[in-house]
Amino acid sequence: MVTGTLFTYPESHRAYKILIAAGYSGADVKVDPNFEFGKTNATTDFLKKFPLGQVPAFEDGSGICLAESNAIAFYVANETLRGGSNAVDQALVQEYISFAENEILPSACTWTFPTLGFKQYNKQETEKAINHVKKCMSLLNDFLLTRTFLVGERVTLADIAVCCSLLTLYVQVFDDNFREPYGNVNRWFTTCINQPIFKNVIGDVKLCEKMAVFDSKRYNELHPKKGKEPKPKQEKKEEKPKEVAAEAPAPKKKIDYFADVPKSDFIMDTWKKMYSNNEVEVSLPWLWEHFDPKAYSFWYCEYKYPEEQTLEFLATNAVNGFFQRIEGLHKHSFGVINICKETKGHSIRGVWLHRGLKNAFFLNPDWSTDAEHYNFRQLDHNNAEDKKIIEGHCAGEGEFFGENQPVDYKCFK
Repeated sequence: MVTGTLFTYPESHRAYKILIAAGYSGADVKVDPNFEFGKTNATTDFLKKFPLGQVPAFEDGSGICLAESNAIAFYVANETLRGGSNAVDQALVQEYISFAENEILPSACTWTFPTLGFKQYNKQETEKAINHVKKCMSLLNDFLLTRTFLVGERVTLADIAVCCSLLTLYVQVFDDNFREPYGNVNRWFTTCINQPIFKNVIGDVKLCEKMAVFDSKRYNELHPKKGKEPKPKQEKKEEKPKEVAAEAPAPKKKIDYFADVPKSDFIMDTWKKMYSNNEVEVSLPWLWEHFDPKAYSFWYCEYKYPEEQTLEFLATNAVNGFFQRIEGLHKHSFGVINICKETKGHSIRGVWLHRGLKNAFFLNPDWSTDAEHYNFRQLDHNNAEDKKIIEGHCAGEGEFFGENQPVDYKCFK
């Protein structure tokens, strides 16, 4: 039986997956009651075990350390949850886990985070997210017409992952009118959340009665504007002379993650336009002529679990989700990703150009959600092999890839 400690913050849907899986398998998983996000995961001891400091993180009784929620859930699960001995069911379970992570979750966050005050509301992005959620719900609704659970006749990791990814949507924005067309999904969702093991972890779930909207008050509390100080509260019937009025506390400053990067004549936006408007035979020589190694750096990335991407669309969705969750890096990063068919699964490999000499994905936790699933190494443009890697990925085809030519290409610019 698996035993171990889970490090996480409260009400994490990623931790819910792990704890529910443990409940079904009988694994003895204890949540560290002393964990404080931003403190515990920044200590030297924690970083020795989990170098990126991400959570949820898990250490089992024998010292094995895992730091990705789907991998942890798989580790603490039993054979039934993983799809049994049937290879098709096992593949379907993995497909639904990827579907939850790459299709449902990004749009769910885009839609619900503004209602929680976590991010600013953007009408165009929200409408796009809502439409994508509707497509996902329609797909699930059709599939669940004749099924109680997603794979087989009992709960699997597929149900756990998809249910947890939909949880905030059902609580925040799926009111009666929105839920009405998706009766089969509603039946399945309520069946899952009312299973005793689900309830032991997530408690009683109250479905949304009124669709939540952007919480501007909460957003302003969490993201105070620079130079705009909150007014000090004053007691009624008491006026304080202006000269003795208490000074309001200074607002929190927005973090500039690239403050230490020296000024450079190499402009990222100029490079992006050059790459977009010209063939690589023109753009790459321009890049090497103008590149500034003191202010910019190249990084090679490779997805850690190519065997999970059994189908091309799964790999493509993984990259699309990655790009969607790093919107804040558009001004500071450029990336080219190539997806290649391998003997088993699809490899996802690429090259990133970041402002600064650090891997920008790990400067901000919001940017590292997908990056933690990749292996990275810094490239030296003066090294012939590294330069070949950069040019090969930018070209997206040719001798560099040998027999496994890319089946899809994505560019973040």
